[in-house]
Amino acid sequence: MPEHTDHTVRVIIAGAGIAGLATALRLHRDGHRVLVVERAPARRTGGYLVNLLGPGFDAAEGLGLTPALRERDQGMFSSLLVRADGSTKLTMPAALAEQSLGERALTVFRGDLEDALYAAVAEAVEVRFGTTVTAVDDAAGPLRVSLSDGTVHEADLLVGADGLHSGVRELAFAPAAEVVRDLQHAVAAFPLDTAPAALPEQTASTFIDVGRTAAVFHPRGHAPSAFFTYRTATAGDDAAGSPAEALAAHFGDLTGPVHDAMRRAAGAEGAYFDSVSQVVMEAWSRGRVVLVGDAAWCVSLFAGHGAGLALAGADRLGRALAEHPGDVETALRSWESALRPEITKRQRQARAGMARFAPPSRVHLGMQDLMIRALTAPLVGPALLRLMSRAPH
Repeated sequence: MPEHTDHTVRVIIAGAGIAGLATALRLHRDGHRVLVVERAPARRTGGYLVNLLGPGFDAAEGLGLTPALRERDQGMFSSLLVRADGSTKLTMPAALAEQSLGERALTVFRGDLEDALYAAVAEAVEVRFGTTVTAVDDAAGPLRVSLSDGTVHEADLLVGADGLHSGVRELAFAPAAEVVRDLQHAVAAFPLDTAPAALPEQTASTFIDVGRTAAVFHPRGHAPSAFFTYRTATAGDDAAGSPAEALAAHFGDLTGPVHDAMRRAAGAEGAYFDSVSQVVMEAWSRGRVVLVGDAAWCVSLFAGHGAGLALAGADRLGRALAEHPGDVETALRSWESALRPEITKRQRQARAGMARFAPPSRVHLGMQDLMIRALTAPLVGPALLRLMSRAPH
């Protein structure tokens, strides 16, 4: 650990997910003194596929993660759009997605991204599992942070990177009811022991219907996984109950590989199930306490950039502290003003994108089918993809 200097920042980070570990990595490399606490008793695994594009890819590159992530890059999947009985309706080759995204893109499982981050910080930064922030005193003098293990730490900065259900946000900013906006959808993702029969490697089988989507992925060199999302007014209750029962209620009419995956949900380890929400706040910092990642701006899975924004937010936070040495509060304001336009755009796109994951009507579903058919058409598809590739990610 570097010796303390006038510009060394003593940092406590709550959360050992993507945002927390990325922040720890960047700030440690800049010479700051970092302690990470994580409420879970051990590291979590699993999760769904995430894409790192644009600012997310740039941040991964800046943090030195791209060599490790290239080894775990799943690349693009061929996509089978299936009917309720599992029969194929449309096929989208992987080459179509590759053409639209270009070379500066990575597709990795969330757990693999966290593995790469943890490997980069584990020997240099202390991570205390089973530990939470219980109190924050940011009055005159040093910032004092109390932890659930009974210790009290003086720090220059507390980073809440503890996700959608942030405890730091609850302590230092506002109750969840004031800043978390329920988007009236639930999401589930979990690994499978074996891939469904007849689903080739590097292929996804996707069923899209009014108000719901179900997909099964068969990646190369990695356990297959299933992903479900559906529109509901009781997402929180569903997440608190049995995932298997909730999925059976909303997808029990399906047959084929999707239905097979759903039936295996009950015994799956590493399952993720939650409501789909956004966090909307007027400010992400207060004094010497700052929120990063989903705790501050959860864009929701409908945006498709959550992991990338977590990396970018962490990387840019380190840059802001370097640009304002010795003035943490000015650095935080500068960091937020530069990042907020991107977050606002992604949250707006996510709200519009709900119709893609869970079409609200048969009309919306029909229009989506027409778009997919156009993308796979020999003449129209390449032209549409060229237009998509020119749009900012």
